[in-house]
Amino acid sequence: MEKDPTTTSSDSVAASSVGTAEGELRMHEFRSRIVRNTRMLRIWLPPYYDQPENHNRRYPVFYLNDGQNLFDPATAYIGVDWQAGRTADRLFHEGKIPPIIIVGIDNAQKDRPREYLPYRSLHPPILRPQGKRYPDFLINEVVPFVAERYRIAKGPAHSGLGGSSLGAVISLFTAIDRPGVFGRLLLESPSLFISNRQLLRRSRAFREWPAKVFMAIGTREAGSDNRNQQTVEDVRHLEHILRRAGLGNDRLLVRIDEGATHNEAEWAKRFPQALEFLFGNGGSNHSD
Repeated sequence: MEKDPTTTSSDSVAASSVGTAEGELRMHEFRSRIVRNTRMLRIWLPPYYDQPENHNRRYPVFYLNDGQNLFDPATAYIGVDWQAGRTADRLFHEGKIPPIIIVGIDNAQKDRPREYLPYRSLHPPILRPQGKRYPDFLINEVVPFVAERYRIAKGPAHSGLGGSSLGAVISLFTAIDRPGVFGRLLLESPSLFISNRQLLRRSRAFREWPAKVFMAIGTREAGSDNRNQQTVEDVRHLEHILRRAGLGNDRLLVRIDEGATHNEAEWAKRFPQALEFLFGNGGSNHSD
């Protein structure tokens, strides 16, 4: 009998601060039947998660693509990570966000573009994209796996999704393809030009947007003045679509970063603002 795709063949603790004032990162090797590969899931647990008084507490959860780049410079692209765990630690201790669980979903490495693109593309050249499988992979495999092992709060108000570049593309596609699942959406430097801007066109007719969206872009991300301008205009176009759909300033925050380029360091700089906007203590973000 084939092994259940939502079982781990290797579970390990990568950093141990159990029940202390610091968060903890746990690693799970995860095999998927839907996308037919194996990757790591990196689960960051908030401070005091394992203390007895919190054993009945459930936590909001933030699923982020390109998990290799989130927590550890040793695995991150060109050695720069988002410092996601340290940022969540700090904001929690400052009282700006509730304790949350962050789930880093590793990308498929050489197959990353194929997995993150839902439509055919010329730049990059992807003629057999697999991105339309990604919502099933995420919602029917990853989410149940995490829910079985960790105390996550249910419902879109407690669930976020996000990524950068092509990771933002597949996050946007998933939010549209499966409305009502994720109530928080992070789009960092989304590559909206992909596939002749098909996602922008699809967004125009969509109305069931998440309760909160954070979107950001730098003004020097594309390598030339014309392409830089077009990249920013694409983000402004999506902002206009979201505004027309009824997202006011309480639901949508768009940041245009003057001089910022397309890399992990810039996304790390903006992550505190994104995390506070999406999960901040202004609303009810935890379940006891």
